[in-house]
Amino acid sequence: MESGRILVVDDEPSIVDAVGTALRYEGFEVREEGTGRGAIAAVADFEPDLVVLDWMLPDLDGIEVGRRLRERGFKTAILFLTAKDAVENKVEALRAGGDDYVTKPFSLAEVVARVQAILRRTAGDLPGDVLRFADLTLDEERHEVHRGETRVDLTATEFSLLRYFLLNPRRVVSKGQILQNVWRYDFGGNANVVETYVSYLRKKLDALGPPLIRTVRQAGYMLDEGE
Repeated sequence: MESGRILVVDDEPSIVDAVGTALRYEGFEVREEGTGRGAIAAVADFEPDLVVLDWMLPDLDGIEVGRRLRERGFKTAILFLTAKDAVENKVEALRAGGDDYVTKPFSLAEVVARVQAILRRTAGDLPGDVLRFADLTLDEERHEVHRGETRVDLTATEFSLLRYFLLNPRRVVSKGQILQNVWRYDFGGNANVVETYVSYLRKKLDALGPPLIRTVRQAGYMLDEGE
């Protein structure tokens, strides 16, 4: 059985009840909220390991809830539930500090699998090495990334994605390999999620120096210093 605290936030009682029941069945301690402000208060009080957060809420939308949680320093992982499937919406979710997203309608098995995958990535079971490439440094024990002297703030998913690149420098890795090793999906995860997260990780790294993640057409991506 799993362990951990999950906050489920949705203004549709049927969804909250179904997701909450499925997670409790897996052994999680679950708290439920129906509003954005209630979610923010619950995070401070309940200190969940992960928030299942609906995109559309009656007071604050999920994106704003995510932003406010990150601004206040909360590190809890966030899984967005959204009826929107456009790439720009997914990037917006990522900018708000999201670690993953599920598009409605979804199966409860998929939500549970995503929750478990995120928690594995944030469980702190890293060996404590310091990984380096060019001017990038990733400290597994401190869970910190620097480019040069500047700290790069990454979500848990971005951190795991960069770690995978750093463990495979100058090697082409496919979207399938990234899904398997970073998301650890066993139900055929959507490869588009890789494009979205690589894109946003690139933006954070490229803002501080020359590009380091190259797209290799019809093959995947490579961590490389370039020409």
